[in-house]
Amino acid sequence: MVKITDTILRDAHQSLIATRMKTEDMTPALEKIDRVGYHSIEMWGGATFDSCMRFLDEDPWERLRIIRQNAPKTKLQMLLRGQNLVGYRHYADDVVGKFVEKAAENGIDIFRVFDALNDPRNLRTALKSVRKSGKHAQATISYTISPLHSNDVFVALGEELKGMDADSICIKDMAGLIAPYDAYELVSRLKKEVGLPVQLHCHCTSGMAEMAYLKAIEAGADVIDTAISAFAGGTSQPSTESFVAALKGTKYDTGLDLNLISEVAEHFNSIRGKYAQFESKFTGVDPNVLKFQIPGGMISNLANQLKEANALDKMDAVLAEVPRVRKDFGYPPLVTPSSQIVGTQAVLNVIGGERYKMTSKETKDYLAGRYGKPAGEIDAEVRKTVIGDEKPITVRPADLIEPEWQKLVKEAGKLAHGDEDVLLYALFPKVAQEFFARRDAKLNPPKPVEPVSGRYTITVGKNTYEIGIVEAGAYVAVQAAPPVVQTAQATAAPPVPAQSPQAAAGGQATSGNLVKAPLPGKVLRIATRVGAQVKRGSPLVVLEAMKMENEVASPFDGVVKSVNVSEGSSVGAGETLVVIG
Repeated sequence: MVKITDTILRDAHQSLIATRMKTEDMTPALEKIDRVGYHSIEMWGGATFDSCMRFLDEDPWERLRIIRQNAPKTKLQMLLRGQNLVGYRHYADDVVGKFVEKAAENGIDIFRVFDALNDPRNLRTALKSVRKSGKHAQATISYTISPLHSNDVFVALGEELKGMDADSICIKDMAGLIAPYDAYELVSRLKKEVGLPVQLHCHCTSGMAEMAYLKAIEAGADVIDTAISAFAGGTSQPSTESFVAALKGTKYDTGLDLNLISEVAEHFNSIRGKYAQFESKFTGVDPNVLKFQIPGGMISNLANQLKEANALDKMDAVLAEVPRVRKDFGYPPLVTPSSQIVGTQAVLNVIGGERYKMTSKETKDYLAGRYGKPAGEIDAEVRKTVIGDEKPITVRPADLIEPEWQKLVKEAGKLAHGDEDVLLYALFPKVAQEFFARRDAKLNPPKPVEPVSGRYTITVGKNTYEIGIVEAGAYVAVQAAPPVVQTAQATAAPPVPAQSPQAAAGGQATSGNLVKAPLPGKVLRIATRVGAQVKRGSPLVVLEAMKMENEVASPFDGVVKSVNVSEGSSVGAGETLVVIG
């Protein structure tokens, strides 16, 4: 018998509609999903944390609790990025332990733990924490193809993971690269030489996933990952219904009810159209993935981000640049966060017109060794271009991070209603703060007030103003526009929109060298000021774009004439950030 993990509630929609499925569209199908008899439902982790808060205005912890409540019999599974958890940096060991503890308390049964570089040092704490919680610790081999990777390498990694008390091994083929006979050999050897249960996770991008699954099943794979047909194929997983039907009556029979699964599929077919704007155009078979190796969960997001930057026509150039960047970076497997780091750098190289002219904070950290050790050597010239003479670290990156849980509790302060909120803040500080503000406004709406009206005279300094209060109803909404202020200057020109302090001090320059945003994003930090003398390469603005922190440097020598944005503001591609004179 072969068991099935269904990815409909996580990786399937992450791969096809940029992780935009709302919890309200999952809930109606949960009772039937719970009756199917799956090995597990993959429904949490990955990009869901970020997307829930940033795009859907949802609490990911609440999603977990809702699914747990409505699917009490089926094991719930999450994807955990080792020391990165579900974020984009390494966290201290105490934060990793706290995250696993709270995830287990809220309903996660199986933790699939992986590292983007296959660096075992980055898996140790997470696996230990899962075992401590009494849950299933599934250690993961991030499958990739390169001159430095082979089945011998992966089997050796499997043996090392077994030594970390893993309960099972997952072969995570995030880009759909594994060929059928390679799958047969790898599964056979892992079963024989490592001796743990083996699960195979593939994407259909290259067109080989179904064949790889069948050969893996013949080799003894215990579990395969599939997706309900409504969200299967393309950059997602093979269809659940197809495999249930294909294996029926054989010694590999899943024992699942095809009619019940079809009813679940009907629901997800009915809601998919709601997300048409997020659909990836990469829906068919594309063997070119064997060259650029971008995983299914990233390619739809990458296309969406290029579209927002008005640069979707550069997609082919970006895909061609990805393998070049990957080689420069020592052939890391392309899976979050390394896929975002490599993919974003490829975008910046193409859009910027010059390789490594602009880099993200994450690229710098990667080249400095703060994500761990890749399989190969990093190109020395690229490393020097990006981080200069900084000496890369060689120890486990988390060894350099002091315990930070208590610090995060203090930082989150009254914004956090519990440990789960502190973890949201730890993973995505700015996104979480904005989410908390919106959530608290909903939970604590303003109290009804009596309507008032009248006219009042107030004196400020030497100026006297007559204020008119207009009756607008018995309830004042939190986000309502403020009442009109009626003064003697009521016919004067409207006020000038607020500018950054730097811009206000120096004025908006009308001529000079314009430094523009290479892609849309949010201004995280302004690293200069009006009047500052800058040289080519001097940092000006840090933009959060494509989930990375991207430093916009000056292309010119000169003096800053104006800063046209403020911290926290959103900018579009091509919008002027700074003017250099």
